[in-house]
Amino acid sequence: MEDKVKDFILIFTGILYEALPFIVFGAVIAGIVEEMIPPRLLARLIPRNRVLAIAIGGFLGLPSPMCDCGILVIVRRLLRKGVPLSCCVCYLLAGPIINVVTLLSTRVAFSAAQDSASSASQLSPQFSGLQMMCMRAGLGYVVAFVTSLIVEWQYRKHGPEKLLTPLAVPIGNNNALAGNEESTADEPPKSWLRRLENIAETALHDFVDVMVFLILGALLAALSRQLIDRDELELWAGSHAIASIAIMMGLAVALCICSQADAFVAASYVSLRPAAKLAFLVLGPMLDFKLYSMYTRVFRPRLIWTIVGSVVLQVFLYSVITHFLWEGYFKY
Repeated sequence: MEDKVKDFILIFTGILYEALPFIVFGAVIAGIVEEMIPPRLLARLIPRNRVLAIAIGGFLGLPSPMCDCGILVIVRRLLRKGVPLSCCVCYLLAGPIINVVTLLSTRVAFSAAQDSASSASQLSPQFSGLQMMCMRAGLGYVVAFVTSLIVEWQYRKHGPEKLLTPLAVPIGNNNALAGNEESTADEPPKSWLRRLENIAETALHDFVDVMVFLILGALLAALSRQLIDRDELELWAGSHAIASIAIMMGLAVALCICSQADAFVAASYVSLRPAAKLAFLVLGPMLDFKLYSMYTRVFRPRLIWTIVGSVVLQVFLYSVITHFLWEGYFKY
């Protein structure tokens, strides 16, 4: 019993320490966005064609080494500034997967796993490091893009008040923003000291607000890890191809591993089919216990379940298709 309590504490603190730097970084970026970027500038940068805007939003995470926890803090501030919800959702879902650090860690993890298992008997031909990196990035982007199109349809049907919490609803409409720009045009410019104070105040507020739900999610994740027998799971899933995809998706939700480190966990399941590992790597950064608890600070239940349903269904469907195509390629 004492060992289990120690393991629980280690897992819980490990999840917190893993996510904490990204939460802090995200909160600082959110403070800068809130204080330094005027809404009219964002309005000019976003393409009028919404499909194109969503497609661009998915690539915003490419140069930014942010994990899923840190991006959510930034997304809330972007929504307040009037960035379209569908663009923010595409950035939120795709960003943790297609950023440079995650892509490189995926390639390194599976290249090392392939080398170490090259002499072992394999139930199924495995992806190389480059193949898994490309498959993860491509599939993650497609899932994020399609989900964002569905969110856009929901936004046009229900509006922001039924999809977003009060903390994330855009401040006024376009006309109000225009009037606000006119009313503030004659105000004296803020000093740099005042701007820094505002950035620090916003960052601290967002950090405290999100940390409460990160702690709740970390507790659930630590409990789930205590209840899961990894060895038995891998042994059973290794001989059931489709079931292994669903099981690895469940593990991704339960384990709450950072998107920049989860590739090493997935690669350690040597005997699993590659499609099951792919499902784990794509779903984890989009949905897990800690993320769900944090989503409640930005999205209302209607939008949360729209995102959850779309993401889970797509990841499972695309992974099953990948499995049959990959197995069929080597069979014939």
